[in-house]
Amino acid sequence: MNAERETPIKIRQVKYLNNIVEQDHRAIKRRTRPMLGFKTFRCARILLSGIELMHMIAKGQMQGGGIRQTPAEQFYSLVI
Repeated sequence: MNAERETPIKIRQVKYLNNIVEQDHRAIKRRTRPMLGFKTFRCARILLSGIELMHMIAKGQMQGGGIRQTPAEQFYSLVI
């Protein structure tokens, strides 16, 4: 495959390459494991997006347009 390309592809063999992704999904796994499953895809999508939103707010990734808010205030402003 590298013979056909101008720039060769380098294969990185790192044992723990996907740990960052797994660590990011740890919060979802912790919350969804006690559940018996999701009844519909719609319910799963809504619940998982809410968990992701709360995780982003807790990590400080949601900025309120220059307005300084607590995580609870940010969540309530999105709900209402």
